[in-house]
Amino acid sequence: MFGPFERTVAGRYLRARKGERFVSVIAIFSLIGIALGVATLIVVTSVMSGFQTELVSRVLGASGHITIEAYAGQKIGDFTAIVAKLRATPGIVSVLPVVDGQVLLTSEGGGVRGGLVRGVEQADLKALPIVSQHIVAGSLDAFDGDDAIAIGVSLAESFRLRVGSEITLISPKGSATVVGSVPRIRAYKIVAIFDAGLSEYNSSVVFLPLPMAQIFFQVRDAINGIQLRVADPDHVENMVPAIRAALGGQQVLLRDWRHANDQIIGVLQVQKDTMFIVLGMIVLVAAFNVISSLIMLVKDKRADIAVLRTLGAGSGAILRIFVMCGAFVGISGTAIGTLIGVVFCRNIVAIQHAVERISGGQVFDSSVFMLTELPNTIDWGDVARVVALGLGLSLLATLYPSWRAARTDPVEALRSG
Repeated sequence: MFGPFERTVAGRYLRARKGERFVSVIAIFSLIGIALGVATLIVVTSVMSGFQTELVSRVLGASGHITIEAYAGQKIGDFTAIVAKLRATPGIVSVLPVVDGQVLLTSEGGGVRGGLVRGVEQADLKALPIVSQHIVAGSLDAFDGDDAIAIGVSLAESFRLRVGSEITLISPKGSATVVGSVPRIRAYKIVAIFDAGLSEYNSSVVFLPLPMAQIFFQVRDAINGIQLRVADPDHVENMVPAIRAALGGQQVLLRDWRHANDQIIGVLQVQKDTMFIVLGMIVLVAAFNVISSLIMLVKDKRADIAVLRTLGAGSGAILRIFVMCGAFVGISGTAIGTLIGVVFCRNIVAIQHAVERISGGQVFDSSVFMLTELPNTIDWGDVARVVALGLGLSLLATLYPSWRAARTDPVEALRSG
């Protein structure tokens, strides 16, 4: 499509001589604009995609793909047999029987906050990667007996607690006595501190051994929830009939991860699409700079175009020359921007920490964004979309100036020149 003649002339026009520096400077700024726009768009879309992926992954790691919950005031009896049936069901990877309950958490240091107590077996807690693989103090080997508890790192920091300290649980559902209802209060010794990577989880979820949780919440030999992880989370609906059969007709509520988290997933997707559109305007503005620089180049080269047409160059050859000039700016800017964006994404956590050290502030507040640090994953599908946008807008920007150059009348150009 582009012959040696067009490539030679286009290369000559891209190398500015004395007196032509201004046009070249505009082209350079156009290239920089496209590069910055593409790099910014890649960084933002990759961070948003990584944030969505990490958040869903960690939430699922904490709550499972399918949650079975007893209705209010009820419980799941004979859970040992149900759990055995569920574990034998094809497609189910793990089964976690739990006793959940809301409590008030207090400590001797004066800290008070609401929290969720989750009673689990020691073996099941060790098999929960989001906790067992992120123990920062203590050990789950001591997670047994009648006074053991595991808490999150944010809760430990805010209450100034460490392994061996005590934390008190106060249940809003009191025990009936002759003088009325009395809140259940019990102190537990901290045996492990974990960092699940979710700020809400780290600050408000604590784990008790299942038998102790059953005693504290007075559910005896029952539970009030089961968390399931399946082999194919994208098609959890296929598992519902088998799960219902294993439950043996018990009246419970089944929720899969999509319905439990659809609001936050939808919000993140809308934010991502909106940011793509808004930041895509940066590339669009840079594309207009390409148009401006090419129009000025065409005006500056009117006499050259007339000479080339007189020597036999066709209008198509002239059009291809200026398309190549503009395409070089667009393709180079997109390539440089892609490289900058990918390198930035790969090192975004280190950059975040460096900025925080220099500024003394927080770039990414975990209490607001739920995760404890910026995700550094790259969504190559989003990168491809950004590259396509940069190349598409840059190439479209070359068409009008190149068309005007191809329509230049050589006689009129020579006369006016």
